[in-house]
Amino acid sequence: MTLKKLILQIHLWLGLATGLVVFIMGLTGAIYCFQPELSRLITQPYLKVQAQEKPFLPVTEYKRIAEAQLPGKKPTRILIKGPETAVIVQFSGKKPKPFSYAVFLNPYTGEVLKTRDMNSEFFRWVLNGHMYLWLPQPIGKAVTGASTLIFLVMVISGIVLWWPRNKARKKSSFKVKWSASPKRLNYDLHNVFGFYASWILIFTIITGLYWSYEFTSKATYWTFSGGESKPKTPAPKSVKMPLTDSSMQPLDKIFNQVRASYPAAKGFQVNIPQTDSAAILVRAYPDLDTYYQSDNVYFDQYSAKEIPVKFLGKYADANAGEKAIRMNYDIHVGAIAGLPGRILMFFVSLIAASLPVTGFYIWWGKKKKKSAAKVKPAIRKHTELQPA
Repeated sequence: MTLKKLILQIHLWLGLATGLVVFIMGLTGAIYCFQPELSRLITQPYLKVQAQEKPFLPVTEYKRIAEAQLPGKKPTRILIKGPETAVIVQFSGKKPKPFSYAVFLNPYTGEVLKTRDMNSEFFRWVLNGHMYLWLPQPIGKAVTGASTLIFLVMVISGIVLWWPRNKARKKSSFKVKWSASPKRLNYDLHNVFGFYASWILIFTIITGLYWSYEFTSKATYWTFSGGESKPKTPAPKSVKMPLTDSSMQPLDKIFNQVRASYPAAKGFQVNIPQTDSAAILVRAYPDLDTYYQSDNVYFDQYSAKEIPVKFLGKYADANAGEKAIRMNYDIHVGAIAGLPGRILMFFVSLIAASLPVTGFYIWWGKKKKKSAAKVKPAIRKHTELQPA
């Protein structure tokens, strides 16, 4: 067996083993590419509000109103965006079983626009399929992680198998012959489209591994930082003390301070501490279409004093390794290149979903051909033994 035949066998059997998973992940990934726009237009029309010539309510007021909608549950974060976007107060946890709720509020009046179980929302369902195949998270994460790693091997082996052996083959390897027979067309769709998509899929796969394997982020940081080890995610602590200034709640004081420091920010995320010793995290987003340039600012939840951190803090303080990690999500969804990047990722995801289908038909066609070849000699031999 030659090396190329061995690679072909590896490519074939890995594809048959993971084809369904790759199909689901590719299709759901394509659908999710335009989640922000489609959510606003179709699945979550209550995200949009009428802009008013009045200030937003204090953050603690959003927290109080949302808590009244879901008694017994504690909010985890508050999303505050533009003047025409609802404030979203999110509740999530794992006990007694995983849950995720959101309360949508008018930022000017505090009116409750919608209280929703986000696990029943369409795009959350799509995302759960993409990340976990709608299985329990530990099982789904293991399956998609292993399948993604295998898909990386398949993409690389596919490039090797595609590589033309001579000049004559090269001429037909870069384009699809649309007028060919269905069998040849299917072959071209698999090979040609697969080749063009492969160069983007490699980055998509590597960034996708970030959510399954810690070694991916460690390797990324090590590579781009020049050999440094990735620091631990910051977990600053608050020092419990009595509230001395009753004129304003620390949470409101913190948010007002951050908003004054980032007047050009397009949005903010306020992470509510879940324990007495946790710090408050406020993220300021200079752009709502990408996340990597955000500044993460930590505060003591009692004194409202800023707590400096050395890793995953302000973007201007990040080294090349941290910036590469921050860009992971935006690269994965194509947002790093703006709307053209997301459109490109949409088509690449569709191609990824098509590869198991076209690949299966190539294998099935060859299998039928071999079966037919075995039957013909048997028929011929039987005919020769018949009396004249």
